[in-house]
Amino acid sequence: MCSGRIDPEFVFRAFAKGVDGVFIGGCLLDECNFVTHGNYQALNMVLLCRKIMEHIGLNPDRLRIAFMSSGDGTVYVEAVNGFVRKIKDLGPIGSEQGISEEKLALEFARVRKLIPYIKMVKREKLETQLRNEATREDFYTVEEMEEMFESVVSYYIDPEKCKACMICARNCPVDAIEGGKGMVHVIDQEACIKCETCYNVCPDKFGAVTKIVSEPVPDPMPVAARAISR
Repeated sequence: MCSGRIDPEFVFRAFAKGVDGVFIGGCLLDECNFVTHGNYQALNMVLLCRKIMEHIGLNPDRLRIAFMSSGDGTVYVEAVNGFVRKIKDLGPIGSEQGISEEKLALEFARVRKLIPYIKMVKREKLETQLRNEATREDFYTVEEMEEMFESVVSYYIDPEKCKACMICARNCPVDAIEGGKGMVHVIDQEACIKCETCYNVCPDKFGAVTKIVSEPVPDPMPVAARAISR
């Protein structure tokens, strides 16, 4: 019902499935039917996704957003047909840059895994309503994307501090924390979406969850050694 509900995950999932271009249509800016200005949110999201695409080596013109009213049938047809012609000129996704399907799959998997983290890091900027058209293209920069991807945060549970209170495990939205009662907890780094929930809910008196930036995460403690002696 609203272009504002479109998530970056939708966009990159489509590309990961082999779609050559993604077109998003939204209501006219400043004419939101629900007074939520979700179309501004969609515009902001698209600008971010286009910069991420540049970062991973994809032509950002494969993603487009256009705004029109329900009565703009001609405008809609022209916009879609123009986009289709553009995508046909570009060819299959990754072809103009010579990116292999395997490399694309790896890049899309990396981006999709980091989307919750990206949305959290860029939350303040994503909430901005970009009414000044002249500032939109430069609102996000390629350099900003490079810094964000290079400074990815990971979370690690210190086995010396973990008390197996299970608070982090119960609150993890993706069940990425292994362990149970009387067992040191371990974060499954492959499943972790870096949402920071475990870091925020770990009791201050324990302080067992550590935030690690741009450094390798220590190897997890072997299962046989995770039992906590009371």
